[in-house]
Amino acid sequence: MILRSLLIISLVIFPFFASAHNLVIDNRLPAVGVDEKGELNYVNDEFSYSRWNSAKLPGKVRVVQHMAGRSSAKELNAPLVDAIRAANLPHDRYQTTTIVNTDDAIIGTGMFVRKSIEGGKKEFRGHR
Repeated sequence: MILRSLLIISLVIFPFFASAHNLVIDNRLPAVGVDEKGELNYVNDEFSYSRWNSAKLPGKVRVVQHMAGRSSAKELNAPLVDAIRAANLPHDRYQTTTIVNTDDAIIGTGMFVRKSIEGGKKEFRGHR
């Protein structure tokens, strides 16, 4: 009985000793990157991919969204996107970056997901 009580107490207390993050106030967040098919580029009416790293994003306040390549994920994030658009934030000081995991798309829909991303890139290419 005592052993069981000690186990329960330790399981309840243990999470308080675990650090959920290593963020430091007034410091940059750790850089994240995507090496394979990272950034979608649209230059001279052609699409290409290059490596992407958040360290290349200085000078603006940013929201980086990472989502699955599914319409359900897009629907879940729609309220955030709508709120950001409604805020009418200045493009010279704010930018949203979206990372879409096309490997997480439903089998057979990856091509449609990529076409949707390309359409979004064309629509927002002037907002850097």
